[in-house]
Amino acid sequence: MLQKFDDRNRDLIVNVNGKLTHRDTAAVSPFDSVVQGGDAVWEGLRLYRGRIFRLEQHLDRLLSSAKALAFAHVPSRETIVTEIRRTLQANDMTDGVHIRLTLTRGVKVTSGMDPRLNQSGSTLIVLAEHKPPVYSTQGLALVTSSVRRFPPDCLDPKIHHNNLIQSILAKIEANVAGADDAVMLDTRGFIAETNATHLFIVHGGRVLTPRLVACPEGITRAAVLELCGANGIPCEECDLSLTEAYRADEMFCSGTMGELAAVTRVDGRLIGDGQPGPMTRRLSELFGEMTRREGTVVVATE
Repeated sequence: MLQKFDDRNRDLIVNVNGKLTHRDTAAVSPFDSVVQGGDAVWEGLRLYRGRIFRLEQHLDRLLSSAKALAFAHVPSRETIVTEIRRTLQANDMTDGVHIRLTLTRGVKVTSGMDPRLNQSGSTLIVLAEHKPPVYSTQGLALVTSSVRRFPPDCLDPKIHHNNLIQSILAKIEANVAGADDAVMLDTRGFIAETNATHLFIVHGGRVLTPRLVACPEGITRAAVLELCGANGIPCEECDLSLTEAYRADEMFCSGTMGELAAVTRVDGRLIGDGQPGPMTRRLSELFGEMTRREGTVVVATE
């Protein structure tokens, strides 16, 4: 799965610390912490008809991660929303948009890892792109990566940080294998997530997903679990081995960039009958209804 360039994004206006600039001239200082050491936190948001789905939950996770990393002078929620709104308005965007929100520790007085070198406050970057859900609706093929997800005693996955080398290495393995994405296990050998999304399996009418041991607190993941609870669909968070994935009736992944997408092959094994299953289709429809009725208004659509 390789995303393609969307010509509507050719002249994007990008927001770096409140400065609105064409994508070709937007700049981050080489002394910024995100350049020096990947020292930043991020969120992916999706805009539906002028409303951002679960904006408050995304901001909760962003600010929680910044607090865990001891960021100083973090912008207020109001400031962040204002800059998101300014960016969307500058690009005349109202729907079908993915927003990459990045908050770095800020610019250092000299290069180095010591956070005390950051003396000018954080850097807020808002990148909004025209981008429909990126995954095929026909079913994804996954391959298990040799790269493991860290547990909390190594690097707590509840910190939604920019240091994504694990994911990149796993994606390289998937690319070489000709798969769409990679399944990543935790250090005990249980399924954690993919290199980019959370995973669910369906077995005997029950929806199962890995516990939050070695994967982040997903916003879309939480929405799927809510939908199961509200619609009488049995669901459980538990440890899942690869064998349980191989023998599952259905499998799907979830995330802001791709919404819900069926997985039909893992490590060469056909999942179910090799087609998106009825539970995946039902939950995708319910999620679509949820995004149509929920969200924080950030731009006018008329």
